[in-house]
Amino acid sequence: MLDILYEDNHLIVCYKPYGILSQSDGSNSLDMLTLLKKYVKEKYNKPGNVYVGLVHRLDRNTEGIMVFAKTSKAASRLSAQIREGAFNKSYIALIEGILKDQEGILINNLAKNENTRTAYESENGKKSILEYKVINTRDNYSLVNVKLVTGRFHQIRAQFSIIGHPLYGDIKYGSKNQTNYAVLQAYSLIFNHPITKDKMKFTKIDDENNFKNLKEIKYDFENLY
Repeated sequence: MLDILYEDNHLIVCYKPYGILSQSDGSNSLDMLTLLKKYVKEKYNKPGNVYVGLVHRLDRNTEGIMVFAKTSKAASRLSAQIREGAFNKSYIALIEGILKDQEGILINNLAKNENTRTAYESENGKKSILEYKVINTRDNYSLVNVKLVTGRFHQIRAQFSIIGHPLYGDIKYGSKNQTNYAVLQAYSLIFNHPITKDKMKFTKIDDENNFKNLKEIKYDFENLY
């Protein structure tokens, strides 16, 4: 079930499906980290434990491109790129309503509620910035291209909810609808290779079963990034 987009001695880039955790939460649910460790162990016939490092996460109900480290050095250098803002992620999202501005920047101070596992606006929160551009609309929904400037917990979900446009089906953040498919996809990932320093760019959109509520909405994939 693993969709490996790229692999070398230092990292693995793969596409995380909807409904799969990034790492184990202690339950019996499938998670990418465990699946990749099993994959490496079996592919290379490695004895004992194998190292696969998690450097960033996607929510269970968000699908998209992720990179995992195969060495601690690669993990450290990739994590440093995230801290320094050199790790670029872009998303495509289905939100409720029609945005007043076709493109713009959202800036909020977000804090995390550990009890409800949600993000909310607070004077004591961390500055959270994203850029968006409307791709197309249909009925009362909008398909938007989102580029994260910062990477906070539930940032995209929380920031669009704050302005009154929650993601379709995101009941936790105010949607009145329910869905069992991904309406948020991390379709582009750009970073520098942790060892060679080469620029790495990966793009993929799985639209076969997603964004159903827009039905025949059209968008030009090449112009998203």
